[in-house]
Amino acid sequence: MKNFIKIVFGSCLGVILAIVVIGLVGSAVLTTFIASGKAKPSVTANSVLKLSFDRDIPEKTNNTEAAMYNFSEEPFIGLYEIAECIRHAKDDRNIKGIYLSLSSGGIGNASAQYLRDAIRDFKESGKFVYAYSGNYGYSQGAYYMASVADKVMLHPLGAIDLRGFGSEIPFFKEMLDRLGIKMNVFYAGKYKGATEPFRLNQLSDENRYQIHEYIEDLYDSFLGDIAQGRQMSADQVRNLAEELGGRNADLAKQNQLIDAIMYEDEVFDALREELDFSKDEKVNLVDLETYYKVKGKDLNLSSRSKIAVVYAEGEIRGGDDQYGMITDDQYVGILRKIRDDENTKAVVLRINSPGGDAFVSDEIWREVQLVREKGIPVVASMGDVAASGGYYIACGADRIIAEPNTITGSIGVFGLIPNISELMNEKLGIHMDTVRTAKYANGVVNPFYPVGPDEAAIIQEGIDRTYETFLSRVAQGRNMTRDAVHEIAQGRVWTGTRAKEIGLVDELGDMDRAIALAAELSGTDEYRITEYPRLKEPMQKLIEDLTGQDLPEEISARILAKHYPHTNQLLNTLEYMLKSQHPFARLPFDLHLN
Repeated sequence: MKNFIKIVFGSCLGVILAIVVIGLVGSAVLTTFIASGKAKPSVTANSVLKLSFDRDIPEKTNNTEAAMYNFSEEPFIGLYEIAECIRHAKDDRNIKGIYLSLSSGGIGNASAQYLRDAIRDFKESGKFVYAYSGNYGYSQGAYYMASVADKVMLHPLGAIDLRGFGSEIPFFKEMLDRLGIKMNVFYAGKYKGATEPFRLNQLSDENRYQIHEYIEDLYDSFLGDIAQGRQMSADQVRNLAEELGGRNADLAKQNQLIDAIMYEDEVFDALREELDFSKDEKVNLVDLETYYKVKGKDLNLSSRSKIAVVYAEGEIRGGDDQYGMITDDQYVGILRKIRDDENTKAVVLRINSPGGDAFVSDEIWREVQLVREKGIPVVASMGDVAASGGYYIACGADRIIAEPNTITGSIGVFGLIPNISELMNEKLGIHMDTVRTAKYANGVVNPFYPVGPDEAAIIQEGIDRTYETFLSRVAQGRNMTRDAVHEIAQGRVWTGTRAKEIGLVDELGDMDRAIALAAELSGTDEYRITEYPRLKEPMQKLIEDLTGQDLPEEISARILAKHYPHTNQLLNTLEYMLKSQHPFARLPFDLHLN
């Protein structure tokens, strides 16, 4: 009866929430349906493409949790598609220039460089690029993007955020000690810093060293690009960052970080002059979302041969398909489908992932090997991050390509097991007792009892076994010995440039190079691109979730994801780690150019 009541109550709650949610989104859905009947937008002569980059950019269009219930017409355009829009605009006679309207820039280092390079290539057409912001003082990434422009302009009361790179990591050990929670930590690899916040109160010497090394590499690349854009030396830019030489508009102009101090109406006057418009003539700005629809998809439908681009972005986890996550059910299925398709000639595995579940990583690695056994070459293309489990799924590819400022490596394994016996016994006055028929009848791991030396040895044995498997996968894929891999592994993080030097990466390049190499390896001249994962329409996804279980939890998670994405990601990751029974191969942080 109790279960019956629970089922009936859950069903009724689902129906009520369905009515409420459908009521809330009804107008948006209706608008979408009506809008779908509109004619395709067009671009008039003498238009200017406006780029803002004011929200997170997924690798694949709409493959992000924020887009899951997006009923508006505005897509979350993926990185490769944005670059394609810029390349298309270069040869579009109706587009005369680009207007970069920038204030934020929380894009990953490699992604920012990829888009900046596309804008720099656009300039080779002879068309102009103007950049303006009321304040570049909110993000170093915004100024990094702006520095590629022909002219960089700033509001009189604005500033430039140029101060160098730093890393901040919270440590929880003392808090957990006060609460009476002991976090049992098991790991393999002296550089595997993901466990340090739970067992130390500050960075270890090894972790401090590796973080300093790779953020210095990223900073050198950052300074070099700005210096090239502003026709200065990297040392000049570094000195200006030390002095906060862009802390107000006058200093920024004096230090040649900008070209002019202007209000936005004056910027539009400058655009009119560039376009040879009269003073009262309107400047037609075309936003990226509109231009994406105008451009459409570049498909070569005349060719039966396909190169499959599999976007593996987000954390690696067990379970069903989730937007912006790499789950075993979804990605194992994708790779199986690809190897059964006789028209697929090559695969580009585009990775932007800090890693995650080691078991799931191995499942995906296995499917990559089976694809290769069918004679289909696989090229791994690394984005901002392809580390830990992200490197695990890449290491078996025929070739690995990374950006110079990709974060990769971190070949190591860890596990976290909380013990709340002190919290229960001494803080809350709750005591546990047990009767069992064998030593481990209640499990090797039980949060209500301390982890003894026998249990610790068993758990560490599993961690070491997983690490050795990881080493063997890398050694096999990279044609190295186990000891050679171990020397550069141990959880250590590398930039793409250094990863190439030590043999973890074959060459430096972007997604375009990866596709070209995949075609070359497969001997395919004429092909079309087919992309995975195939995303569901928002209404289909909504109905599936409405008829599923744990709906209130799902809705609250979506709200948190929308308004506090980075906090949501941190809590979500920690919850999954504590629930999972598998070891983890994951970075302890996420990197953004802020």
